[in-house]
Amino acid sequence: NEERFLLLLDKLINESIYLQNSPSQGLIPIEDKASNHVIELLKPYTKEYGGVLEVERISFVEGRGNVIIKYPGTTDKICSFVGSHLDVVPADPKGWDKNPFKLIREDNKLYGRGTTDCLGHIAVLVDFFISLAEKRVPLKTTIVAVFIANEENSGFKGIGIDQLVEEGYLDELKAGPMFWIDAADSQPCIGTAGMLQWKIKATGKLFHSGLPHKGVNAIELGIDATNYIQTKFFQDFPKHPKEIDYNFATQSTFKTTQIHCSPGALNQLPSDCVIQGDVRLSPFYDIHDVKKKLAEYVNEINDNISILENSAIRGPHSKYILYDRNENNELVVVFKGKIELEWVYEGENGIACNITSNGHHALKQATETILGHVKPYSIGGSLPLVRQLQESGFDLQISGYGLSSRYHADNEYVDLNDLKNATKIIAEVVSILEEQIE
Repeated sequence: NEERFLLLLDKLINESIYLQNSPSQGLIPIEDKASNHVIELLKPYTKEYGGVLEVERISFVEGRGNVIIKYPGTTDKICSFVGSHLDVVPADPKGWDKNPFKLIREDNKLYGRGTTDCLGHIAVLVDFFISLAEKRVPLKTTIVAVFIANEENSGFKGIGIDQLVEEGYLDELKAGPMFWIDAADSQPCIGTAGMLQWKIKATGKLFHSGLPHKGVNAIELGIDATNYIQTKFFQDFPKHPKEIDYNFATQSTFKTTQIHCSPGALNQLPSDCVIQGDVRLSPFYDIHDVKKKLAEYVNEINDNISILENSAIRGPHSKYILYDRNENNELVVVFKGKIELEWVYEGENGIACNITSNGHHALKQATETILGHVKPYSIGGSLPLVRQLQESGFDLQISGYGLSSRYHADNEYVDLNDLKNATKIIAEVVSILEEQIE
């Protein structure tokens, strides 16, 4: 129902200014502002009002509820659609050509923060459940949707799906396939990367740049240390053979994304440098092994920091150990640079979906039936908690119907036709699973 869908999406986007999730910027979302509209639209179709739907909002933090919708079937078979979230990433209106907090339609393009990630998915699923309830479609399979809070900041625990799992609210969903609807480009996503965020602090010695042999340049030390670590990382975590089977776009990576140094004049060697970045890890490796290895690399550097010195690149006077003569004219160490490693985000493993399960085959078949082609893919991006869900016993499959090119971007939009096809694919998945029941 396009009119109903657009009306709900318009209300959700109007609330998106209150759904921005970035505590470091002082932005704490109030997901209930979105779910209030969802619950109000579903109300006439709930059992309390003579309908068939069961709707529950579960809150662990005031104003930040999760919503579970259930369309009961006649057997113990179950199928769930989870992961669509009620929070959004921040939007700076200065970078947008349009108001990010209003739904603006231009032909089939629907602009606004959350249209692709992930309020568009919320509106699709709500409309799908209402359509089932209106027609009272007889199903053997119970269909469940779970809309979650706090997806965009999984560093904060006890708010969203992690707590739902912890307290057993989703246990019954283990009996059937679980589809995580928060990916993009309308094709099955069969793998995502794990992720770690790190910080390396290089400690040098402040000195006049005209006397470089008497100081230790912390910027050069930090860069050389991260280059050393990066080289060792790619040796220990090369492209995994299974990545080919899963069609991963990239292999595991260690990279720098930010650098800062202590303030000073341009004619001073800085004493401190902080370099930060992340690791994106193939799901066929484990983040705990990476953390252990990175700690080993740092120890290797600190045990013999001169291994980083390279006069061919830095020249003859850029050193990380300084020597001088003592009163006995003996050459002694007077300063030694140092590298420290800290985890900004402890991280989590990626996922390789079970590509032999009924859920995967249903999603793949439904996608091909509706779109005329299917090409499962894997990405170096990360999704929170999906690996934990898989390890907890859920047959978790991943899909999504926004545009990867517009995720977290200025001028975010979604194609209305993609969302119409999303409804058809979801319905086809349910139909295929129904046919499998004897």
